[in-house]
Amino acid sequence: MSVRASLYSDMGICFDECTPYPATRQQASDSMELSMRWAQRCREAHGQSRSALFGIVQGGVYEDLRKRSAHLLTSIGFDGYAIGGLAVGEPEEEREQVLSWTLAELPADKPRYLMGVGRPQDIIAAVLHGVDMFDCVMPTRNARNGYYFTSRGVLKIRNACYAMDTRPIDEDCGCHTCRNYSRAYLKHLDRCREMLGSHLATVHNLYFYQQLMAGLRRAIESARLAEYARQFLELYSVGDD
Repeated sequence: MSVRASLYSDMGICFDECTPYPATRQQASDSMELSMRWAQRCREAHGQSRSALFGIVQGGVYEDLRKRSAHLLTSIGFDGYAIGGLAVGEPEEEREQVLSWTLAELPADKPRYLMGVGRPQDIIAAVLHGVDMFDCVMPTRNARNGYYFTSRGVLKIRNACYAMDTRPIDEDCGCHTCRNYSRAYLKHLDRCREMLGSHLATVHNLYFYQQLMAGLRRAIESARLAEYARQFLELYSVGDD
């Protein structure tokens, strides 16, 4: 915590143990209790620092453990609350159930941060539940492996059908990559393992995620979140032609 403070970051996260999946109830309980002890120590070490400090809810896929973790963290008191230990292999339905349990126990006036998520459809589902913040390596990691996120789903540039395709990755996208390079050229860069290919893919994917989040914010501000989510997911499920 002292090292983090010396970096003058705007926000910090408590130490925690990310409970693996699957885990027995006893394993999840022991892991959660360890994270709660660390949370108390981190809060004390944080002191009167002007940066924000987030606690992390753990507890695996067990409702009582998630609720206990949330109650312990809120009793300690943090500037925001993160939800950890998800997107580690559990089914989508189970993740949404855990989110529903957990968010109901967290203060509505403090930011809620879902760690390690994720796909566009997962982000939208979480926002509909009431999540405010996210982080994930997916835009950049997928870019390095030739996966481009588009308004019509994921485009896999290594597919042979793009070898002579002169269209941009996404004709509805205004990023530098889409305004200047064709699918065929990007496929060529990927096939040659030219670093420019990974760079341009990263530029596109980060732009796509920024636009997604901006769209969600506008939809919330105009009270049309459900409509925005439906329209986005309908188009996203179409797939590239």
